[in-house]
Formats: sequence, C-alpha cells, structure tokens
Amino acid sequence: MRELRPDEPGSGRRARNPRCGNCHKPLPWVAAAGDDTFAGVAEAAAIPVVVDMWAPWCGPCRAVSPALEQLAQDLAGTVKLVKVNVDEAPELQQRFTVQAIPTLMVLRDGKVIARQAGAMPLPALRDWVQGALAQS
Repeated sequence: MRELRPDEPGSGRRARNPRCGNCHKPLPWVAAAGDDTFAGVAEAAAIPVVVDMWAPWCGPCRAVSPALEQLAQDLAGTVKLVKVNVDEAPELQQRFTVQAIPTLMVLRDGKVIARQAGAMPLPALRDWVQGALAQS
C-alpha cells in the first residue's frame, strides 16, 4: 500500500490523515521509509506512528505484516504504519540499535514511546499499541 498524502518536511505543514473521497472516513495510512525519508514520513507525522523494522528474508517479519496492516486499518485515523526495510536502511538500524527483527516501535512526536522485538498476533499487537498510546 502506498502513502496517499506524504508529509512535507521543511514546509512547516503536516500532512492530514488520508480519508475516503466518498464517505470521508479515515483510511489506513501505511508508508515505507528509509534512511533519507524517515524524518519526514515518521518523525514529522501528526499522529502516532507504529514503525515496523523488518527484512524481506525474515519469516517472522512476513508473518506479522498482515497483522500490522490489519491494525493500521482497525486504527485508521489514530495511527500511521511505517515500514522500514533494515537491509536498505542501515543508518536507522544502527540509530535504533535494532538487533532482532521484526522490531516494532511506537513513536509520538518523533520520540519512541514503546518498543517490542519479535512478532505478535493481532490481539497482542492491538493491546500493545493501545497501551503505549494510553500511557503517553
């Protein structure tokens, strides 16, 4: 899924949450980011961001991906899902000291408020994200 309304780094404006053109309900916001785009896509987001640090060769990463996309749909308008392929983003992997994948993080205002290594089923993911959002 591609990002519908990208953040505009340096413009002083934040992109609005994507909405359906017909019913105007929030749509899931899923984006990819790398070393050069993470600041604008994830850290500048106006809503909390769930970051998935993953790799295409990682079985658990591929297994948790559908649950993350379902979570983005369930929490549309509340969170943005940003996927970072660590093989293509070594600076982010080092910056966040990712030693196991998948590594999941929740960011609010560009700061990590929760972090979890390993895949989880959808109910556990939902509880973890909602718990992180409630505490911050």
